[in-house]
Amino acid sequence: MNITKGDVLELRRRLKKTECTFGRLCGCYVNSGKQVVVKFSEPFSELEEDEFYKYLEIAQKTLSGTLGSNLLELEFDRNEAAEERQKYLLLLSSSKLANEELLDRLYEQIMEQYSYPGNYLILVYHDIYDVPAKATSGEEQEESEEIYEYILCAVCPVDLAKPALGYREDENRIGARVRDWVVGLPDLGFVYPAFCGRGRDVNAVMYYVKTGKSSHPEFIENVLGCVSQRTAAEDKQAFESVVKSAFGEDEEQADAAFFKIQKTISGMVAEREEDESLPPVSLTAETVAGLAAEAEVPENVREQIGKSYAHVFGETPPAAHNVLDNKLVEEGTRRAHTAQLEQKVAALQQELAAQAAERADEDDSAPWADDTSAPIELRVPEDKAQRIHTGVVDGQKCLLIPLDEGESARINGRDAAL
Repeated sequence: MNITKGDVLELRRRLKKTECTFGRLCGCYVNSGKQVVVKFSEPFSELEEDEFYKYLEIAQKTLSGTLGSNLLELEFDRNEAAEERQKYLLLLSSSKLANEELLDRLYEQIMEQYSYPGNYLILVYHDIYDVPAKATSGEEQEESEEIYEYILCAVCPVDLAKPALGYREDENRIGARVRDWVVGLPDLGFVYPAFCGRGRDVNAVMYYVKTGKSSHPEFIENVLGCVSQRTAAEDKQAFESVVKSAFGEDEEQADAAFFKIQKTISGMVAEREEDESLPPVSLTAETVAGLAAEAEVPENVREQIGKSYAHVFGETPPAAHNVLDNKLVEEGTRRAHTAQLEQKVAALQQELAAQAAERADEDDSAPWADDTSAPIELRVPEDKAQRIHTGVVDGQKCLLIPLDEGESARINGRDAAL
């Protein structure tokens, strides 16, 4: 990968009111029937202030995300059709969006290849950036090092606003608000030529996909002429499917093995995060085979994983951090920790129960264990003990304890009724 995080940030930092140098903005609004509703083209600096900031926000979003995750560096395919698309994109960029035929060609290609059921807006920005030179200290200098001319394209869904109440000023009352068609942030977009090493790379496209959305391989291949790539979300889903499907219907064993593999991958990624000098881990077929063996996956299942992995990922293995499911690892680790605590509590309860049973056995074997012969033990002053004697009351042999005036007695911790 040639595009760096610094390259992306350098472009994005310029998208401010005082630093933005977009020359022209063009657009095409398409309805759900793939019909053009309206097209427009105007100088960016002449936009009304509210519009200026909204269009700027869309451009900023197209440069957001994580490289290798939802911000992809694409290379052109090696065939005649791809070469033609590359030449066309270069021509469109150098035209400064002044050629209506070239713009219409882009709109038509997107309308033909972009699969979306609702309305959407295609936006195309043109910019020329005088890339300032940098001193050895890293500080920017005034003189320009390179002229970077590029286009930025964003495809944004347009949805009908939700029903709501609002204040109707002309009627001075609260009523149903008029529902408008609202332009949302982009689902996908691209920058061409790509900005690499603080300069333009005509052989690469920087491609944006909204997090969690499909990468739209048909758009990548047929509109841009590039080799399609998966997003991190698609890599993660494909990897999970490869591993778990190899176990057939044994879901429990599949889940257990997948968690073990994910936990090992988590350790590999954490090691790289601690030491930035280490390159990202690429999950080659050999690496995955080692992970499966470490997770004690049966040999026949490992073979099936290897075949499926080669078929799905081919010669472009994903990066380890792309297939890592942090939530799964955290949740699984938490469950394992909880299970260990529950086992310790159960063992402690068994130990306490055994000790209680042992004490009960000791009590049963004591000389007074039989209630009929249990001795009565009294603790009284010596002068009082000399006055205690036995006698018969109502035919029942009793122990007679004389009480002087003002004295009381407690039996088993309770006051005796006298």
